[in-house]
Formats: sequence, structure tokens, C-alpha cells
Amino acid sequence: MTVGIETQPQLVLTTPGRAEWTEVPVPVLTGPGEALVRPVAVATCDLDTMINAGSYPLPLPYALGHEFVAEVLTVSEGVTVAAPGDLVVVPFQISCGVCRSCRRGRTGDCNAVPPLSAYGLGAMGGDWGGAVSDVVRVPFADAMLVPMPPGVDPAAAASADNLTDAWRTVAPYLSDTEDDRRVLVFGAWSIGLYAVAIARALGAAVTYVDDDPGRLAVAEQLGATAREVAENARLELAPLTVHTTGRPGRLRQAIKATEPGGTLVDTGIFPAEQPMPLMRMYTTGLTFVTGRAQCRRDLPAVLDLIAAGALAPSVVTGHTAGWSDAPAAWAGHTHKLVLRR
Repeated sequence: MTVGIETQPQLVLTTPGRAEWTEVPVPVLTGPGEALVRPVAVATCDLDTMINAGSYPLPLPYALGHEFVAEVLTVSEGVTVAAPGDLVVVPFQISCGVCRSCRRGRTGDCNAVPPLSAYGLGAMGGDWGGAVSDVVRVPFADAMLVPMPPGVDPAAAASADNLTDAWRTVAPYLSDTEDDRRVLVFGAWSIGLYAVAIARALGAAVTYVDDDPGRLAVAEQLGATAREVAENARLELAPLTVHTTGRPGRLRQAIKATEPGGTLVDTGIFPAEQPMPLMRMYTTGLTFVTGRAQCRRDLPAVLDLIAAGALAPSVVTGHTAGWSDAPAAWAGHTHKLVLRR
């Protein structure tokens, strides 16, 4: 503990499968337009799960938690979106709301902060701290904070990163005027299941492909046709294909399963570069879409679906745990985990 500086506990991942509390300085307001918030529900991201399993090379240790709902503790001058005591969803990406990128809806590419700035992603996201702590500073409160809809359980809205990542894989491509609203989802972790849930909420017919019996069962519960197939199996072609696995074999399978003129959206978590069958993609006229979630841009639409009862993210949650059990729960998680105060 540093003399004269107030500290707080912060959960960090020290090695894959081992999470521990450490003491860090309590954040303070540094200027106008900021807020201090107290996280009340924190979800693991699919990337957290990969890092915890040792299958993604993020430098350790790093402060945990970037998907969260929080209570506002205090705000500085100029903040109008929230007041102390309000519940808010906090996007994981830092965004100012007024730069050129933010005005274009590219809130994950804000020009006011270093590239990839985010909570709870260690060296990748910068020094913004993690949400498994008592106090988090939000630098652009009016741009970032999204008020919680009345009646929505904080645990249901905590996974803002993965929910908005799933939203961008299906929602922009399911317009009301489309005749063929079939979606083929290649799933792993939670994003694929969230994509199923959102596509079903938007009226699409969904086929879900995976090799995990638990996730296949959840996909069926969400209204999809669930299929356990090998990576070399041929599948009925679909106009919209979603790939979320991070597995090269499944990506090639998804490319082959996208019909001519169709769209394949990939969530892009590959630790290494991958070869692409560009000639096939060219001759079939496939549109390949990748990129990170634009969390703050898409979060209100996701929350509207949850508030309307059309989207139930809790169906995908594998486990919930109390705050005091956070180290053991995080270290042992293999599916979506939500920590609650």
C-alpha cells in the first residue's frame, strides 16, 4: 500500500487459471465530464475465457473485467446522462462521442484515446483498470454511460461486449424487406449463442453448428436448429453465415457454406494470421465482414430487445457467483460467468 493513497482490491489474472486480489489506487475524478462508478455485475468475455484457458497470448498479469453494469457513485461538472445512485451499462471501449470516428459510429476507434483503449484487457487495452474492483473511472460519462432500462436485471445486461459483437453479426443484414431470412451460425463460447438469440428475436430462421453438447442444447432452447457436424462436412448454403469459433477449419467450412452473393460475418479472434481462399470468395461474390464490436453504438438497440423481453441473455450464462467468490469462480470458469455483488 502506498502511503497517503487510498487503495482498493482489484482482481487480476496472474497465470492462466489463477486469479488473485491485489491492491491498486482508487481512481479519482480528474476533470469535467467524468464519473466514478461501482460495478455491480461483471461478465466474462469470450476472450477472457480463452486467456484463462491459456489459448490466447495476452501478457499477464492483467486487471480483470470489461463487461459490466455499475452504480454511479459521483460525477464531475457537465455530466447530464446519469446521477449518483443510477444504474448504467458501461461500454468496454473508451470513446469520447465527439471525434470523427465516434460521430461515424466507430466508437471502438475513438481518436481521443490510444487505439484499442478499453477496460480489463491489460496491455492490449491500456491502463484503464478492470471492473472487478470497487471503483472505476469513466472519462467521457455522457458519451459512454447508457442508463439501465427499468426492470432489467443487471446480470442480464452485463455482457455488453459479447452482446454487441453478436448484434453486429446479424442485425445489419436482417432487414424487414429480405425474403430469405436464414442464418447459419458456427458457434463457440458465447457470441455464437448470442447471435442465435438476436437473430431469432429479429425473426430469422437459424441453424447452429457446434461440437459442444451443452452449447447445442442452449441453441435449441433459443429456437435454433442445432447440428453437431465435423469440420469437413458439407452444409446447406445460407445467405448469411456467422463464424465465431476462432478455428481455421470452421472458418473454411463457413466460407464454403455461404451461398453465392451471400455474406459471411466473422468475429475475428485468431491468435495467428490465417490464409484465405480468395479465389473461391471472388468467384462466388462472397462479402466477408470482420472487425471489432462498436459497443457504445449498438448497446441501446441490444438493451431495447432485452427490455422488451425478446432477448434473454441469461439463457447463455453458464454460471453466476458472488463477489467474494470471484477469484475461484473466474479461475475455474469455462463458459460465460457473471459475478454479482
